Amino acid sequence: MISMVISILLDAFAPQITRRIIDDVIVGGRMELLMKLLLGLLAIGLGRAVFQYTKEFIFDFAACSIGSNLRKDLFDHIQTLSVGYFDSHNTGELMARVKDDVDRIWNACGFVGMLILECFVHSCIMVFCMFRISPALTLVPLLVMPLIVFFAVKMENGLGTVYERISEETAQMNTTAQENLAGVRTVKAFAREGYEINKFKGHNKKFYDLNMEQARLIARYQPNISFLSKVLLMAVIVAGGILVIRGNITIGQLGAFTEYANNIVWPMEMVGWLSNDFAAAVASNRKIQAIFGEKPEIQAPENQKWKKGKSWLSDPENQIRGHIQFDHVDFSLHGTEILKEISFDLPAGKTLGIMGMTGSGKTSIINLIQRFYDVSSGKIRIDGRDIRSFPLSDLRSQISTVMQDVFLFSDSIAENIKMGRKELVSQGMVEQAAFCADAHGFIQKLGNQYDTIIGERGVGLSGGQKQRISIARAIAKESPILILDDSTSALDMETEKAIEKRLEELKGSTKIIIGHRISSVRHADEILILDQGRIVERGTHRELMEQKGHYYQTYRVQYGEEEGLWQ
Repeated sequence: MISMVISILLDAFAPQITRRIIDDVIVGGRMELLMKLLLGLLAIGLGRAVFQYTKEFIFDFAACSIGSNLRKDLFDHIQTLSVGYFDSHNTGELMARVKDDVDRIWNACGFVGMLILECFVHSCIMVFCMFRISPALTLVPLLVMPLIVFFAVKMENGLGTVYERISEETAQMNTTAQENLAGVRTVKAFAREGYEINKFKGHNKKFYDLNMEQARLIARYQPNISFLSKVLLMAVIVAGGILVIRGNITIGQLGAFTEYANNIVWPMEMVGWLSNDFAAAVASNRKIQAIFGEKPEIQAPENQKWKKGKSWLSDPENQIRGHIQFDHVDFSLHGTEILKEISFDLPAGKTLGIMGMTGSGKTSIINLIQRFYDVSSGKIRIDGRDIRSFPLSDLRSQISTVMQDVFLFSDSIAENIKMGRKELVSQGMVEQAAFCADAHGFIQKLGNQYDTIIGERGVGLSGGQKQRISIARAIAKESPILILDDSTSALDMETEKAIEKRLEELKGSTKIIIGHRISSVRHADEILILDQGRIVERGTHRELMEQKGHYYQTYRVQYGEEEGLWQ
């Protein structure tokens, strides 16, 4: 601001030198002053260059800091939101907020914000200088300026509404493009290119229409602003000329006054453009503040000890051993009952198998253990403690999960396997985990082995290979609780058996295995059969076979009368 004011004051001093050149040198004939006055103009030019550079550099630095910190804070806040928030907000919308909307605010705090301030300060100083020359002549620009401000405000009000809609449509278009590119193989497999192109065209056309509406608003008001600025200069010259003829002001003063009047024209001409960009930033800020206003549904407990930087798990009394209990748990989501009266007791180091039809609530049990959602009623305990008393990060750090929908990052295979504990997992541990997941063999055959970069979401690997890397990632984490959510569905029977055998050798881990195959769960210490969110059967493999219920029927469908699996 100091640099800006000094630069503008130098601008305001230049017309005074022009006045001296006209009145003293040209009219008065004092040629000895010309060189000094010209050197004065040169000094003003150099001073403005220095202070303008300083002003712009500091504004840019501040804007970069604000934009960068805002983006970081927004991303950090999004990371704290519960899984339920992402159920109702798509990826494209959030990407638009993190990228496009922050960019607009960045722009408003930088170049646009700087010009808005400069226009205001510049106009005030120029009007003051004009008033000192001739209060009467200053009335001319002061009468025209309110008209320019009127058209600028009208344009800004219209642009604010349009930018709100443009921001929404940008999010929709980003979502459509993101989903299409992420699912390009599915689109091609179903020959849906034409449909997806038309769908994108629809959003693109709406985006085009909104931008044309914006252009029409600018075209309606901007010419009026430009026309009035030219009228202002013409009126100043005519009225000033009359004052010169009457002897009220000198020709040099009229020249200086005209420079001042010309210097307030550019701020007024820029009002429309600046209002345009500022309105976009205000609309974007509303979107971002709406996200900041969201609070996570799943709250960490009030525990001052771990909040001060000391890990909750560093206390030996808080070490998780893996004893899991569900005590009459009910769970509903968006008004739909998903689980009802779920109770089981899984001692540390034991294995629980869960089977059931699609939609029976199997994955919901896993989500509740990790506190992605909270129970509607009942309690979930680990080692006798309600999991709502655990710090969220510490709870989840003690659970290794292989999800049904495998997600791999665009990074090396080794980095994907290390994901659970990057700073602690050595290369030897990575290879050992891959061996347990029966992934070491195919990784060794890849060009760069464990340093091989895999594509987005694991593109380039088969479904079975991605599942085995995901299993290796969970094993490398070495957590007391290991959850496998239908994690071998893409594997052949032989590979599945090999992995199961190695998983059984992992001592000290409490395991929950969700599967559709009898072979996945038959060695579990207890097996639960879910149907419509309720436990309809429970017991060991032998006990369930003897009951001749759902489990038995599933066995008959999968294996017929093979006797080998009865044991």
